[in-house]
Amino acid sequence: MKRTTLLTLFAALTLMASASTTLPVKGKVINPTDKNIQYIGRICFDNPMRPRFTFPGVQINARFTGTSLKMMAKPKSGYFMAQIDEAAPFKVGFMAEKDSVVTLATALPKGEHSIRLMYVIEGYELKPEFWGFVLDCDGTLLEAPALPDRRIEFIGNSITCGYGNESIEKTDPFEYETENHYYTYAQQTCRHLNAMAYVVARSGIGVYRSYGGPKKGTPENVMTTEYEYTNLYDRSERWDFSRYTPQVVCINLGTNDLSTNNYDVKLLKQAYKKFLKQVRQHNPNAKIVYLCGSMLLGKELEIAKKTLDEVVDEAKKDGDQEVYRFDFTPQNGDIYYGASWHPSLWQHQKMAGELTAFLRSLMHWF
Repeated sequence: MKRTTLLTLFAALTLMASASTTLPVKGKVINPTDKNIQYIGRICFDNPMRPRFTFPGVQINARFTGTSLKMMAKPKSGYFMAQIDEAAPFKVGFMAEKDSVVTLATALPKGEHSIRLMYVIEGYELKPEFWGFVLDCDGTLLEAPALPDRRIEFIGNSITCGYGNESIEKTDPFEYETENHYYTYAQQTCRHLNAMAYVVARSGIGVYRSYGGPKKGTPENVMTTEYEYTNLYDRSERWDFSRYTPQVVCINLGTNDLSTNNYDVKLLKQAYKKFLKQVRQHNPNAKIVYLCGSMLLGKELEIAKKTLDEVVDEAKKDGDQEVYRFDFTPQNGDIYYGASWHPSLWQHQKMAGELTAFLRSLMHWF
């Protein structure tokens, strides 16, 4: 099948990653344990030399001196977006069997520089690990950049992950190459608001029933289960919610629950209510926003909106006044579709504009 992606639209980047190499490497190796490396997102540090993660949106940031920078990761970890200083971001791939080192920058001016890295795909199959940086022999890491004061948590499905948003062929299947969380509504909203985000998202996941599941639900792999753990489909570590305290939590679930005309609205509402209480328990002071995604249409869209309205109204009657609702404009293909009928890059831009305006008003983030 012929596939056209949006990668060509980003070909004119000012920095590009060079071909990967394998260890050993020349230069000063900076281990993942260095205090000046800044981590954002759900990351497991059970082996501090090999921090691992599966959710998109995990960030690894640092400031350094020198003229070059390499990144080390487990082979076949997947794709990252990298940004050196204020230059255009570019995609970095660790997809070959032995790729463990990628050059992020060479021939930089002598002086201080910054690196911002974001994991941009779903890594539960690849099980990515970050192994550190390599600087010039006389290079050093500087104090990490300050974190934004504004904190968001995004909980979602394939829309939040960025499924197929680098494709413009709606008949394309899922491919890691065309998924890019960096360009999702979630991360664009963060950049508009100068906020940071932790992301808990997985394609196909629901709140009571994941995509194509039985009408009675799939309790073993829905968000009410996965939200409690550091990594997706990995029960080795429960997430410590004290590590991150969002001021607002945005929940974008329900599209998969209402898929394939095999759903139970009563069970969906029960799950929405259960998950709201679960999120509230872990985030007692946050504003919680139930979003209605852009992929639902017709009867299913009306069911989702009505059910979410009822859940929020009942929560307010029960005393939780910091629960809110927001609906994205449903997509209609006028600005293309991504793979498998998912939002295109342009649809994500539109969604980000809508959500940015809503959160700016809700949170008074002007």
